[in-house]
Amino acid sequence: MTRHHTPRRALAASVAVAALAAAAPLATAGPAAAAGPKVVCTSAKAGLAAKLTKDITTALRGAPARSAVALEDPATRTTCSYNADAGFDSASVIKATVLGTLLWDAGRHGRQLTAWEKRQAKDMITWSDNDSTDRLWARLGSSKVTAFVKAAGMKRTVPNSGATWGISRITAGDEQKMLGLFTKRNKLIRDKDRSYALGLMNQVVSWQRWGTPAGAPKGTKIHVKNGWMHRSFDNRWYVHSIGAFTGGGRTYTMSVLTYGTYSDASGAKAIAGIARAVHKDLNPAAKKSALFTPPARPREVVPPGV
Repeated sequence: MTRHHTPRRALAASVAVAALAAAAPLATAGPAAAAGPKVVCTSAKAGLAAKLTKDITTALRGAPARSAVALEDPATRTTCSYNADAGFDSASVIKATVLGTLLWDAGRHGRQLTAWEKRQAKDMITWSDNDSTDRLWARLGSSKVTAFVKAAGMKRTVPNSGATWGISRITAGDEQKMLGLFTKRNKLIRDKDRSYALGLMNQVVSWQRWGTPAGAPKGTKIHVKNGWMHRSFDNRWYVHSIGAFTGGGRTYTMSVLTYGTYSDASGAKAIAGIARAVHKDLNPAAKKSALFTPPARPREVVPPGV
């Protein structure tokens, strides 16, 4: 979990997501609900937008009232959005942005990461270690993280100005932009650094691979970053999962943010329901028995030496 004040223990979390590839007219669909946020999908593949809209809307019935979803599959020019501009406290999902800032800053100065930086980055992403994040956040400074998100066009992301990175504000839409920097060629992060970031996200320990990986076809390469944080004043949880999924010459990304469950496990279960609907619709030929089944709930672990 992530604590409300400066985090000190290891946290379970994961990541990955991207932005939309535009071109040609796309089919659009939205739910029948008259009020409140709606699921809106677009796709170049006949019938896919309507199916995703229906299935994500159904899956959201099992999620907290305050949830957000964003999806992109460039192969079919498919995107989905639900409440994607709503702000949430970041919990450990911000660690993907910390990694992005580190790589962006190194690239700007034409240098490689030091052995110390690589050690902190690996623990921060693969174990979701809070102490390593504290060290990198202090080294970079929140002002540099802010400069990075501005350069990335993440207009609704607000890094915390102090040391409490876990209460930075994020949106599902901006998390897609962050993941897009890892999955697509761009001017901010060098290609070799993008591969490095995705490699770390692919090495997340098994019990922290819950959330968006749920239902991914077997053989899909999973890149994930999760986060969860308990708020004592109302006994509710932030539970988030972002992921990029590669295989068969395609890469698609998904971000799901939630707030309001009374347990971390409930939040993880809600995200898994949404993820399964997405993976099923994007991969209709995948056999049910071949789908990835992640752990049922977040699990905190302290890495060796921490």
